[in-house]
Amino acid sequence: MEFNPNNNVVKRCLQGMGMEEKGKPEEASKLFHQAWDEATNDFEKFLAAHYVARHQKNVSDKLKWLEASLQFALTINSDAVKSAFPSLYLNIAKCNEDLSEPDKAKENYELAASFKDKPSDKGPFYHGTKADLQVGDLLTAGGSSNYKAELKMNHIYFTALVNGAGLAAALAKGNGCERVYIVEPTGSFENDPNVTDKKFPGNPTRSYRSQAPLKIVGEVTDWVRQTPEELHIWREKLANNKGEIIN
Repeated sequence: MEFNPNNNVVKRCLQGMGMEEKGKPEEASKLFHQAWDEATNDFEKFLAAHYVARHQKNVSDKLKWLEASLQFALTINSDAVKSAFPSLYLNIAKCNEDLSEPDKAKENYELAASFKDKPSDKGPFYHGTKADLQVGDLLTAGGSSNYKAELKMNHIYFTALVNGAGLAAALAKGNGCERVYIVEPTGSFENDPNVTDKKFPGNPTRSYRSQAPLKIVGEVTDWVRQTPEELHIWREKLANNKGEIIN
């Protein structure tokens, strides 16, 4: 199951988060319940239940929805979902504590810690840019951020979703053609903390970063292009984003 921002359930969750940001929790809760009612597969139900959980009035109901989200997540063999396990088990453990269930809390805290290993994603991996590069070239950290020009990046970023790399290419600085390269990490890598557990649970966009170079091993030309209107919306979001980049 690949994360898709155009998915109707994902859109409902995004709308709900927008209501949260505007200080309208009741409207947010309605949208998250609507997402749950419209969910048709385990991935959609995992996402929707996660958001319904955080608007529950009491701990028991919150725990019920978190456990529902976890059960759907456990049925999905996907790296997009595995990265959510630490936060899911952690939140369940906190509910166990509040309900005076120390043994269950201990078990779930331990499970949360057990899933905090390095990403298990095997790729293939992609990097989107407007730079004209060749097979065998190395992409290295130290370049300027696409989103804050004054910031020199300590990591090089990549994703396992070709459409995500295509979007990154479209948003990249420069006047060159949009290019999506197939890359191989030459060292260890981690979940991108700028997206992991920020809006959606875990790392559903399968976004990663490394301090070691990425080696270009190929190029793809087939991915879903954004319309000019969609790109305008993305650029506006980035321009209005006041959050700090974890570098």
